Parts: sequence; structure tokens; C-alpha cells
Amino acid sequence: QVQLAEYGGGSVQAGGSLRLSCSGSGYAYRNYCVAWFRQAPGKGREAVATISAGGGSTYYADSVKGRFTISRDNSKNMLYLQMNSLKSEDTAMYYCAAREELYCYVWSPATDYRYWGQGTQVTVSS
Repeated sequence: QVQLAEYGGGSVQAGGSLRLSCSGSGYAYRNYCVAWFRQAPGKGREAVATISAGGGSTYYADSVKGRFTISRDNSKNMLYLQMNSLKSEDTAMYYCAAREELYCYVWSPATDYRYWGQGTQVTVSS
């Protein structure tokens, strides 16, 4: 069993930066690939970045490529999302999610993920 908890969201002006963090409980966490998803009001949940269990393989949605960086520290059971050059369209609730696989891909649907955090809100004002 894995439990996830996100923090670090907030309000920022366009062009600014935020760093999201996600703590994972349970030894199994380091054996699972993890992802950051986001959901804007009235829209579906979309994956923005994924990282493999070992941290060596990452994938990004085209909308965030070059601006966001996903990373993890398995010694601390932590996942991060560094978000730079934020835009108003990045405004959403952000979730971390884990699945019982070594590799995750941004084209995989949210239904493939078994474990979810409660979400943290990111608001970007223009």
C-alpha cells in the first residue's frame, strides 16, 4: 500500500516558478513509476510528466516540455515537479500518482494509476 501527499502549490504571476513536492509512504513506493497529473475546471485529468521507478526515464506532455522538470529522491520517498515560466493555462489542481510498474508514460490514462494524492492547487495569474 502506498499513500501520497502533495504540497507546494499556490498562486504565482505568469512567468514565475513553483516547485511541487509529493511524499510517498511505504517501501514499495521506490519500486513504482510515478506521475504528475493536473485537472483544470471543466476538463479531464491529464498527465504532465512521468518518471520511472529508478528515476532514469522521464516523459513530458508537449504543453510543459522545456518548462517543467520532474525528479524523485527515492532515499527520501519524494517526488518533485519544478515548474518554470508558468502560464495562465497551467492553472489547475495538480496530483501525484503511482502505479505498480517500473515505467510510466504521459500517454497512459489516469485510470492506469492505482495510488493518488489529494491534490494541490496551482493558480497562475496573467
